[in-house]
Amino acid sequence: MKLKLKQKIAIQLYKTKLKAISLVSNKKAAESLFKLFCTPYSGKPKRKEPPFFKKASSVNITYKNLTIRGWQWIPLQCNGNKVLVIHGFDSCSYKSESIINKLYLSGYEILAFDAPGHGISDGKTTNAKEFSECIIEIDKKFGTLYAIVAHSFGGMAAALATENYLHQLQRLVLIAPATETRRAIDSFFEFLKMPLKFKPAFDNIIETLSGKDVSYFSVARSVENITTKTLWIHDKKDFICPIEDVIPVQEKNLPNVQFHITSGLGHNAIYRNQNVLQKIAFFLYE
Repeated sequence: MKLKLKQKIAIQLYKTKLKAISLVSNKKAAESLFKLFCTPYSGKPKRKEPPFFKKASSVNITYKNLTIRGWQWIPLQCNGNKVLVIHGFDSCSYKSESIINKLYLSGYEILAFDAPGHGISDGKTTNAKEFSECIIEIDKKFGTLYAIVAHSFGGMAAALATENYLHQLQRLVLIAPATETRRAIDSFFEFLKMPLKFKPAFDNIIETLSGKDVSYFSVARSVENITTKTLWIHDKKDFICPIEDVIPVQEKNLPNVQFHITSGLGHNAIYRNQNVLQKIAFFLYE
């Protein structure tokens, strides 16, 4: 992750603050650290609306008194199937324009929403549990989803939503999903050079909020409980969500999960690659 000078200064100030808080309570320091973990590091920058988004209808849902804003595209020659496209952490739906356009041209009704704390939606933070619950609310309000196409952190949320509620979902596409939350936490601590003494309290916050152990928030675990036909796309050079976390899932040979492994696309170029987009379109049509 390449940080701007302003972000680097903010992180140094935050680390100083955490050290001061930890002198009083490791629990309080962990709470502050967890809030940072759930906060998009770029904030909510104003982004120019892509041309294709001007063709959409504005839609929204309400979640925990927050307005979660999105878009809906219905092609003239609609095939009757709804597809929800989900972005990753510190991102927004605008960045999914390539996916949305491809599927729209293939005849699908498309829905896309900015996560809480992201893009044009309300809020300042979000986590996998909240994001997955938003997905469920979208399905309830707009009717049965045929498929979900999700990138990175959105893949974690989509897998959880499918496992817990969306049993009717016909297709699930996971693009470079954030496979293991434990990996994300470890990387977060390492990046900030945070003392390991905060980890037990940090984990306890997750367990208290969700009623689940940290190991529960795992795409690798979740897909074992999903019967939906799933396409998992990942790149060998993904340094944000490493391929090492994906290999154990491949070795299980789950009957409903197929893999498409690329090389050299990394974590973000992968969801704009034309070959990948074509693969997704074929998979949804099968």
